[in-house]
Amino acid sequence: MPTRNDIRNVAIVAHVDHGKTTLVDAMLKQAGAFAAHQQLDDRMMDSNDLEREKGITILAKNTAVKYHPKDGGAPITINIIDTPGHADFGGEVERGLSMVDAVVLLVDASEGPLPQTRFVLRKALTARLPVILCINKTDRPDARIDEVINETYDLFLDLDADEDQIEFPIVYACARDGVASLTKPENGTVPADSDNLEPFFSTILEHVPAPTYDAEAPLQAHVTNLDADNFLGRIALLRVEQGELRKGQTVAWIKRDGSISNVRISELLMTEALTRKPAEVAGPGDICAVAGIADIMIGETLADPENPIALPLITVDEPAISMTIGTNTSPLVGRGGSGKGADAKSGGKVDRKVTARQVKDRLDRELIGNVSLRVLDTERPDAWEVQGRGELALAILIETMRREGFELTVGKPQVVTKEVNGKTHEPVERLTVDVPEEHMGAVTQLMGIRKGRMDNMSNHGSGWVRMEFVVPSRGLIGFRTEFLTNTRGTGIAHSIHEGHEPWFGQLTTRNNGSLVADRAGVVTAFAMTNLQERGVLFCEPGTEVYEGMIVGENSRSDDMDVNITKEKKLTNMRSSTADVAESIVPPRKLSLEQSLEFCREDECIEVTPETVRIRKVVLDQKDRGRTASRAKKA
Repeated sequence: MPTRNDIRNVAIVAHVDHGKTTLVDAMLKQAGAFAAHQQLDDRMMDSNDLEREKGITILAKNTAVKYHPKDGGAPITINIIDTPGHADFGGEVERGLSMVDAVVLLVDASEGPLPQTRFVLRKALTARLPVILCINKTDRPDARIDEVINETYDLFLDLDADEDQIEFPIVYACARDGVASLTKPENGTVPADSDNLEPFFSTILEHVPAPTYDAEAPLQAHVTNLDADNFLGRIALLRVEQGELRKGQTVAWIKRDGSISNVRISELLMTEALTRKPAEVAGPGDICAVAGIADIMIGETLADPENPIALPLITVDEPAISMTIGTNTSPLVGRGGSGKGADAKSGGKVDRKVTARQVKDRLDRELIGNVSLRVLDTERPDAWEVQGRGELALAILIETMRREGFELTVGKPQVVTKEVNGKTHEPVERLTVDVPEEHMGAVTQLMGIRKGRMDNMSNHGSGWVRMEFVVPSRGLIGFRTEFLTNTRGTGIAHSIHEGHEPWFGQLTTRNNGSLVADRAGVVTAFAMTNLQERGVLFCEPGTEVYEGMIVGENSRSDDMDVNITKEKKLTNMRSSTADVAESIVPPRKLSLEQSLEFCREDECIEVTPETVRIRKVVLDQKDRGRTASRAKKA
């Protein structure tokens, strides 16, 4: 079959924070993608604000570098897909792998293969893609290169890789310094026999298959991602499998339901470094973007109008976590962070989106580009059940929506169960924990409460222990905060979806109750001084509260209704304690993710652009009491 030797398509996959985006930065710089005078940021591929804040890749993105071989041959375009390392964004990984012919598996020289390494590698092996192993961060003082390579071979065998897939080349790199070598360096050192990424580039050219095609085959192009442009409208990113795609060409658009309609390509764009540039034609193996098709969706096919042949739809793993997202129903809806109108910084011009129609339209828009998400109707017309791969993926969606001006009520995360042979099965996770030896007992006890089953334990002799647990996904909701507290911030935990197992029974993950405001008003320092003995408070003086809002965590297991707006009675009588300064313990500020972890079944979260509040689902104190007494009698 004819081959296009001027193109290579490769995806870089790895666990979170093993250096994918840093390696892509170095490749772009060394391939001459930027002018010498250009000011460049770190992690250029992480263009999203949330990606930069959290330090993780959320969206799969593609870039292209023009590599000029040292032997003076014609330049070769290397299309690089930078994929997320977090399993919650697995839909992005699967789409990225459908565009490429090989993967670079990046593994940290100290941490070795971790759960998300297993996840992305399993996807690559299932797709029958060749693998190049890159051992990154060889300069880490605790690097253990030989052991990590052996662990990677074990992982390949564990995932039933065949002989061809196990015979992979190994590159040693320090992506931060832009250095790679085919010779193994000493532990804790940068490769000494190279000062650039040339060995890495040459390995890609040698081991990534060039795209092959059938010269007689009709046009076939697969839509793998969507983007939007203020001038061009919806943009479809696709890989041309067969034939040629031209600007102004009329093509057959094969939709997900099998229907076919003819459309015209109004604009054709090709990626060069980090920008898209207009092009006239894209051939087999090219990754390009087209505009002019308003309602095109991921997984659909553009084909020859005379002979339309559909490509297989992209499938992703089933959702494991769900939460209810609806309109804001609190007494402070539409009134900003302080409850006194829009935030002063915005001059009162915050475009608040508080209606059910706006929330539903936004969720429908998210479905267009996010294939791993599902939105289901509920009994209420202003709330929807949103299902996703994990808690983080859903938290990112909520955080994005609040930054766009939405006010939401979000329920406690729940697991998505399914029936198998008449029995309820729930999703389970494989949790890998790295902790210092002295915290091993605390972590084991913590996992016992959450019905975790230890599968494996290894001690590398460095004072750290690695433990693997199989634990129900329910048990990991709210786990991270408690885990970091018990390990004094030193522990590292990562989990990955492992399938479904029979229902584990009742889990009690939070032992403490809530301190609930029993009336509306403004928090006073006087009331806080009296209440801080009862537990940990979440709000500071001057905060407006309402009945049913959770203002702290009780030190006991039951909920307590408290008056946090109580003021000191002023009289003309001098008190012996009048001049004693009261000290207030600083309140604990909960982020959105921490609020989701803290939430119980009868609680929900109010999310606005300025603030995150936890509240009871039923705000009225008497109604809650009646409901509780009925539950006890039943």
